[in-house]
Amino acid sequence: MSQNSELTVGQVAARSGVAVSALHFYEAKGLIRSRRTAGNQRRYTRDTLRRIAFIRVSQRVGIPLKTIQRALSALPDERTPNREDWTRLSEMWRSELDDRIRQLQRLRDGLTDCIGCGCLSLDRCALANPEDVLAARGPGSRLMVVPRAAEDCSPCPDPELLH
Repeated sequence: MSQNSELTVGQVAARSGVAVSALHFYEAKGLIRSRRTAGNQRRYTRDTLRRIAFIRVSQRVGIPLKTIQRALSALPDERTPNREDWTRLSEMWRSELDDRIRQLQRLRDGLTDCIGCGCLSLDRCALANPEDVLAARGPGSRLMVVPRAAEDCSPCPDPELLH
């Protein structure tokens, strides 16, 4: 590829709106590639800009970088995604995004009564976990991320655990 069709890391950063440090991170994670000049400077092909745009849009809708990396590495010859690739990937990611949207809606709805309460009503708070009874279910958040039946709109999957 001719030097005129390649971009420096600064040019890619300026054109994509992504910090140089983020470009280095993306490269370390295998999301983008560069070649090195004789002076050890990075050079990127122009299609790297489209690849970065794909990464940023995917991140913006909540797709984890590891998932994006797997999708990009599955493309033939690790090429830049085209319209058909985006359509196929976005359909694959739709259920994951729908689940995340439902989870966020439950979080929003569950916090409505808690915002501003200052935890003065721990006996009624659906987010309280007295005596850490939910520890038996494993590490991490247990109240807001556990899938529930559609008719259950309370933040806690088992309100009896809190009483």
